[in-house]
Amino acid sequence: MTLLIKNGRLITDKDDFIADIFIEKEKISTIFEKINHDADSIIDAKGKLIIPGGIDVHTHLDMPLGNIKSADDFETGTIAAAFGGTTTLIDFPTQVRGQNIQRALSEWQKKADNKACIDYGFHMIISDTTHLLASDLEDLIDNGITSFKLFMAYPQSLMLNDGDIFKIMREAQQLGVLVCMHAENGLVIEYLINAALREGKTAPIYHALTRPASMEGEAVNRTIALSQLAGVPVYIVHVSTNEALRHISYARDHGLPVYAETCPQYLMLSLEDMINTDGFESAKYVFTPPLREPTNQKKIWQAIVDGYIQVIATDHCPFNLKGQKDLGRENFRKIPNGAPGIENRMQLIYEYGVIQNRIDLKQWVAICATNPAKIFGLYPRKGTIDVGSDADLVIWNPDRELTISADKHHMNVDYNLYEGIKISGSAETVISRGEIIIENNNYSGKTGRGQYLKRDLFSADLVF
Repeated sequence: MTLLIKNGRLITDKDDFIADIFIEKEKISTIFEKINHDADSIIDAKGKLIIPGGIDVHTHLDMPLGNIKSADDFETGTIAAAFGGTTTLIDFPTQVRGQNIQRALSEWQKKADNKACIDYGFHMIISDTTHLLASDLEDLIDNGITSFKLFMAYPQSLMLNDGDIFKIMREAQQLGVLVCMHAENGLVIEYLINAALREGKTAPIYHALTRPASMEGEAVNRTIALSQLAGVPVYIVHVSTNEALRHISYARDHGLPVYAETCPQYLMLSLEDMINTDGFESAKYVFTPPLREPTNQKKIWQAIVDGYIQVIATDHCPFNLKGQKDLGRENFRKIPNGAPGIENRMQLIYEYGVIQNRIDLKQWVAICATNPAKIFGLYPRKGTIDVGSDADLVIWNPDRELTISADKHHMNVDYNLYEGIKISGSAETVISRGEIIIENNNYSGKTGRGQYLKRDLFSADLVF
């Protein structure tokens, strides 16, 4: 099938111009001022923006947590992502302690096979190094998994000690792999949680109050020190505090390969939203890192502008308020930890970034598509508009207005963090590898059409 898009305003991280795009065999084959080829389908995109499909590098679909799992699987989650203009995601197979990493990978492959509706890749969460061999990590690379995620938090399930973290960092350095880090001081937080519960402080707000900003800052500093000693590039996930940013900016100013992401919740919401929400409704804000004081928001936006934060992802990990999060009604520790966001990322950053003049269109594309592709071994196949690249494109209507609502979203969860927020601009047509999958507010693709992506090794030549 061939597709011709005419008269669109093409936006990449570097360029902004009017042109036509011709697509054949899933790839962009021609970009020119005027193209007169015959095509099976023609779209007139006059007055619209044409951007690379968004890339969300931090999702948790069909993720088990005790006897429940996150509410979106690889079908509902990827369809919701597509409605928001995201055409690629990277999820997290998670090694359970006592289990080998090959089993974790196999389980996630089964979750995604015949379900994913957009293209996807995997990171690997490593939680147990007891029997971990270098050959195990090499097998991951052979399967296109070129980033490992480690945790400094959750001592009962995922946390590694500093020695094991350093060991994996050294292995990653030898293999050319990027290390992603969840940076919070898990042992101190564990003490604070237990102290709060002993004092009868069981409401959702204590999830936030027992995870202080200083413990994110301390862990980020420790992560950078360990990565510098190991000589490995490191990517700090879901940065939420100015304390963390100070260490990240210092490291980058001194030439260290330290990269960072944040998420819309840390730009749009604050601890005040949680405090001002009545009763157990505030459990919808239970995710980690927690919401922070409003003063952090301005600092994070500025870090995006200044290039200290390169990526905006979602950490999409939805649990229903009724039937899942209410398992922790009597104890905040038992509230499933996570929140939805995969559908609204591009809209929110366009509205609060571009429309409100914090960033320009090129920066919007960079942080939502191009930078993730470059950092995680997908560029130039993904994240750009160029001849030979996959035809993952979004026709963005800057005049389309909508109000975010759980009644209208496509995520399989019973609330939306951004309920009632008005958006001026949204995806109108979404194209994945040359196939129109979103049109007229309908998903028209086939379930399971998404392809698994084997990612390239980290390349310092591509990043910044």
